[in-house]
Amino acid sequence: MAAPLLSASDIQTRARQLSSEWSVEGKELKSVWKFKGFVEAIAFVNKMVEPAEAAGHHPDLSISYNKVTVCLSTHDSGGLTHLDFDLAEAISRF
Repeated sequence: MAAPLLSASDIQTRARQLSSEWSVEGKELKSVWKFKGFVEAIAFVNKMVEPAEAAGHHPDLSISYNKVTVCLSTHDSGGLTHLDFDLAEAISRF
């Protein structure tokens, strides 16, 4: 069973609680992280494995040398759910 979509007001409330790295873009949360180099970028991506697996919720990732773009959306629900914001909070703690 898919997680329920958040209302627009719930999305706004949860978005204000996130660190400034995150923005709501349409039906997803997006964040771009820049690092010293490729090794540091990959280390950051590797830190996402455990919380993503534990939640059964996985980010869409784009890696370009020292830049990692993280997009979160609950695809089977068709937009943003608590799963996206919970994982964004976990990622922000790295």
